[in-house]
Amino acid sequence: MDKIIAEPSGADDDSPFGADETLAENGFYWRQSEGVKVLVCCHLDAAGFANGFSTRLGGVSPFPENSLNLAGFDEDAAENIYENRRRFMRVFDGELKLATVWQVHGDTVKVVRDGSDVNEAMTRADAMVSNLRGVFLGVKTADCVPVLIGDTRSGAFAAVHAGWRGTAQSIVVNAIEKMRKAFSSEPSDLIAAIGPAAACEAYEIGQDVIDAFRDGFTEWERYFTPTREGHALVDLPRANRDQLIGAGILGENIHAAPFCTVTRTDLFFSYRIEKRKYGKTGRLLSVIGRI
Repeated sequence: MDKIIAEPSGADDDSPFGADETLAENGFYWRQSEGVKVLVCCHLDAAGFANGFSTRLGGVSPFPENSLNLAGFDEDAAENIYENRRRFMRVFDGELKLATVWQVHGDTVKVVRDGSDVNEAMTRADAMVSNLRGVFLGVKTADCVPVLIGDTRSGAFAAVHAGWRGTAQSIVVNAIEKMRKAFSSEPSDLIAAIGPAAACEAYEIGQDVIDAFRDGFTEWERYFTPTREGHALVDLPRANRDQLIGAGILGENIHAAPFCTVTRTDLFFSYRIEKRKYGKTGRLLSVIGRI
């Protein structure tokens, strides 16, 4: 296994994050094995939380080819997905079981307390919290915002899927509150990593999203850049960062990956780009746990 620290993000002059950004400056590094490449938050890693944001590289799925599609059984063969997951999990040290949920773009948070919770993947939720060792909580995305959270004091952790609906419903705030109730977590002890997602300069939405944010945020206008009548660019990573800070996590303990999934389809799946181009898209997986 190779661990590559401070490799340049690969952003070029057209990147919304700027050509000079590096992974180290944002608190991330690459971890890779046998062609599978995973983005890791070094601050969560140093605190004892195995974590990673997958890329599309090193798999067996035809998206279009050799893609690491990690979910979406209605658009890919089950044997492809399971082989891709096997390759993905081999990037990490130790043996970890993967816990997932049936994501529905809501605000429900599942508590994973034992093996039966780990094995129950059909629970409808968009975030999970746990303190079990040997378990990876995993959320699936392809433009939505993945957020991983670790509690440096109690050892509890969370994985959150935040699309625009979940963001408007404060799903990351709900996850932090669930950590507090289930594991006595305090926001000042938490570290958060925001993974690759559709960024403001590439993510145009319509009036329905604007209306949802107007109802859910007091300063909703700060997340939008108008483009045309009834449309705007929306900055979901920024909205989630602000919610994390509003929930009490220190700004210096929040780390955002310098990648936009829409503009970097060489590295990541993008529902917006690929659903239109291929009629289907793969899914990324963002995981956190303790060995």
